[in-house]
Amino acid sequence: MFQDAKQRFSNRAEDYAKYRPGYPREILHLMGASCRLGPESVIADIGSGTGLLSRIFLENGNRVFGVEPNAEMRSAGEEYLRRFAGFTSVPGSAEAVALPDGSVDLVVAGQAFHWFDVERTRTEFRRILKTGGSVVIVWNERLLDSTLFLREYEELLRQLGTDYARVNESYPRNEQMQEFFGKNEFRSHTLPNFQEFDFDGLSGRLRSSSYAPAPDHPQHVPMMDELRRIFDAHQGNGRVRIEYNTRIYAGKLDLLE
Repeated sequence: MFQDAKQRFSNRAEDYAKYRPGYPREILHLMGASCRLGPESVIADIGSGTGLLSRIFLENGNRVFGVEPNAEMRSAGEEYLRRFAGFTSVPGSAEAVALPDGSVDLVVAGQAFHWFDVERTRTEFRRILKTGGSVVIVWNERLLDSTLFLREYEELLRQLGTDYARVNESYPRNEQMQEFFGKNEFRSHTLPNFQEFDFDGLSGRLRSSSYAPAPDHPQHVPMMDELRRIFDAHQGNGRVRIEYNTRIYAGKLDLLE
């Protein structure tokens, strides 16, 4: 786990809220079938950030506890979701959830699992889940080489990102999910997702990433200059497209190691 995991986004909350991708609503259908998700289900969204994943469930009528350790991200989420009476913001983390035992039907985590301590997180998720409850890990996985633009964008991150390779290697894949769920079965699903940006939007999307150098970093200006070059080379009608696979891993934690 990264030592600065809970503070890496303190100066990125605004860009994160505006420019990060949301999640396909088809998640609700998948969870209805595999996790018995209904409007009455109580959900804990762990590492809820600015509320992008919580919103899907709130619009489904669910009660959602958004558990977020970073004060700036938590505040952005509270503002984004303020119209939903079913949302409760909770200071806490995956390793210390701050919810009662057996209090939720479903634990979800969107774009946050790689920041968690696996052993402590599994213990906490088991504690707060009701008997038979499920865990769903959701991840927007950016496609790296389906277009020339995406290949050059990936190279930009590798060359000028502060610790991009290290963060990328930590992203959850089947091996990490197998370790987390242990003896319990889990299912994986994939849904298509995308964003389209003008240059300002693309700049904001990059700035929202934890590995993007801050404005006072010596690599910031070179990175933004190269981003401009890449955008100009590949834009169509003033826009570029970032494509994703939304990965969904769903299972239970009933069986102990």
